[in-house]
Amino acid sequence: MTTAKGDTTLLTVEHETVSYVAGPLLVAGQMTGVGYDELVEVVSDGRVRRGRVLALEGDRAVVQVLDGTTGLSLPGTRVRTRGEVARVAVGDDLVGRILDGSGTPMDGGPPLRAVEYRDVNGAPINPVARNHPSEFIETGVSAIDGLNTLVRGQKLPIFSGFGLPAAELAAQIASDAAVPAAAEDAFVVVFAAMGVTQREAAFFRSTFAGSAALERTVLFLNTAEDPAVERLLTPRAALTVAEHLAFDRGRHVLVVLTDITNYCEALRELSAAREEIPGRRGYPGYMYTDLASLFERAGRIRGRAGSVTQLMILSMPDDDITHPIPDLTGYITEGQIVLSRELDRRGISPPIDVLPSLSRLMNAGIGAGKTREDHRAVADQLYAALARGRDLRRLVSIVGEAALSETERRYLAFADSFEQTLVNQGATRRTIEQTLELAWTLLRDLPPDDLKRIDPALVERYAGPGATVDPPTA
Repeated sequence: MTTAKGDTTLLTVEHETVSYVAGPLLVAGQMTGVGYDELVEVVSDGRVRRGRVLALEGDRAVVQVLDGTTGLSLPGTRVRTRGEVARVAVGDDLVGRILDGSGTPMDGGPPLRAVEYRDVNGAPINPVARNHPSEFIETGVSAIDGLNTLVRGQKLPIFSGFGLPAAELAAQIASDAAVPAAAEDAFVVVFAAMGVTQREAAFFRSTFAGSAALERTVLFLNTAEDPAVERLLTPRAALTVAEHLAFDRGRHVLVVLTDITNYCEALRELSAAREEIPGRRGYPGYMYTDLASLFERAGRIRGRAGSVTQLMILSMPDDDITHPIPDLTGYITEGQIVLSRELDRRGISPPIDVLPSLSRLMNAGIGAGKTREDHRAVADQLYAALARGRDLRRLVSIVGEAALSETERRYLAFADSFEQTLVNQGATRRTIEQTLELAWTLLRDLPPDDLKRIDPALVERYAGPGATVDPPTA
């Protein structure tokens, strides 16, 4: 059946040629004139379900049924096509709203006043048009701002383990993050939760509403009860909204994606339903390309005022950083923040282990005029002192603390103080100035002659009168 709608060229075609249903997929024949990634409707027993064309083989089409295939029967099931791709509403009206995984309001508010509807797959940024990230984003978390600084336009993952407070850290950053020297309404957070439990979804809603951060946030919620195929649309819809706010509206957008592991599990589930040849640990061989299509949508464009920065949460199965998901993510992104189970057991919140953590773009976003002139040197000295203190902990477990010299005891105490004071800040927000002052408080407990990574003039200025050190080594 073919019908024309009004005076438009949009056609609706119904195909009664469904031959096979497996998991969330169905196969229909004689689907001529249908395009890849096209949106369809699956009609059965009077119920209409959303679907998307996943693959084309001749005149046969494989369709993802977004609302599940439970109850579908081959006789009487029809696939209705309109020649449309998956789109999401964009515009300033989305700020402050709570949406489901496909971008439909679920907060009981009025209908969205969309500027337009855009393809969720977006458009790749021409590498020549990219501008190098070089401006600081203050997350309010000392272990990130001070030692693994986030820069506008960067993509930085947080590697967590199951059971660690990654969701709490993501919500804290989304609530507290700010862009120094930018107007208050120029900074927006787009938060996309994928495959979360109802408890986690309620936590995100209450956290944003309770802190008034919802007024500058677009919140996408895809729960574990929602169809797995919708999980693949959620980050794309969120990034499409972010790109509009950044590159069309000139805003600085922080996109928080949690949890990428749930996204990859949905990808593996659909790959298995399509009977594709599996790759490492059953994940599809194209998972790297699929993740890159999400992460590479972060950045800045020459001549545009806005920026898209990504902070993605990733739960490592069995705390294995070599697992395919964190392994492939590390190849695409510019560093990683690592959460430690050992620090979490000791009650340190957030349990960020700064030694294996890294921000490859940190140097571009810090220094005089951005954070502070002593930032790089202080971070280097903190890393060096913490590494020495951690080594002494292992030595003490073998020979005992009595075998240490007085200087070694000071480094051992420094490692404890660093974790208990600078890392362990709970839900308290700290500015970059407060973080650096706290760092200097810790460094004053070390022998002045050991502060060789900091220029003596900076030591004299920030560590107090009379504190001198040898010139920093190369």
